[in-house]
Amino acid sequence: MAVRKRHNIKKRKLKGKKCRYLLITIAALLTLLLIVGLIHVSKHLQRHNLTVSRLEYPIQGIDVSNHNGNIDFAKVAADSIAFVYIKATEGESHKDKRFARNIHEAREAGLKAGAYHFFRKDVDGKAQASHFIATIRGVKTDLPPVVDVEDWGNSHFTTDSKTIENLIAMITHLEKNGLSPMIYTNKSCYRKYMQKHLPKTRLWLCAFDHPRELSDYKWTIHQYSHWGNVDGIEGDVDLNVFNGDSVLWNSWLGSQP
Repeated sequence: MAVRKRHNIKKRKLKGKKCRYLLITIAALLTLLLIVGLIHVSKHLQRHNLTVSRLEYPIQGIDVSNHNGNIDFAKVAADSIAFVYIKATEGESHKDKRFARNIHEAREAGLKAGAYHFFRKDVDGKAQASHFIATIRGVKTDLPPVVDVEDWGNSHFTTDSKTIENLIAMITHLEKNGLSPMIYTNKSCYRKYMQKHLPKTRLWLCAFDHPRELSDYKWTIHQYSHWGNVDGIEGDVDLNVFNGDSVLWNSWLGSQP
């Protein structure tokens, strides 16, 4: 009995050591992930003060959604902003509650306005396109519709192949309904979902780089900051530029269906 008792004590001690080692390992991994995350955030924050010359890229714009709150678009327009993209929908059922108001007031202020849809990777693409179409039907816009494709804030359980299948289905259905969409995405998602599979679709690229550093990408619009300050909007707002001068801008606007 004494031998068995000593054996059980040794087993419990060994088990306790294993548990401690496991907890230490988990804590170390969590610490490492935290450090990597902080480095990642720090790199982005270093781009906070990136500015793009209006002489070099004269056509500048913003994109907004409900989270930007009440917007004074007259002040936005007076701050030399030429265009605004406004969130309309997400997935197959969500509608941005400020969409109709925002797009009406933006155009009233003289801004060129367009609508965008946040793409859900795990939702049928045709269903998303139908929802987007139904929401923007009858709404006067100046810019091509946009499909916002990103991994951030999206499903982590959908395969890349399924994401591509849904995205192609959405773009195809939009085109069949007379729309010529543009895709908003970042470098990583561009390479995964767009470069080989939708190479002819126009690109709105999100990258915290100066536009002149992006010659490898054939972009139409470039989003270079999430931390812009624009009159008429409280808090940070996304900043964008069009790839061209006013002549190209007017020509591009005139080519929209």
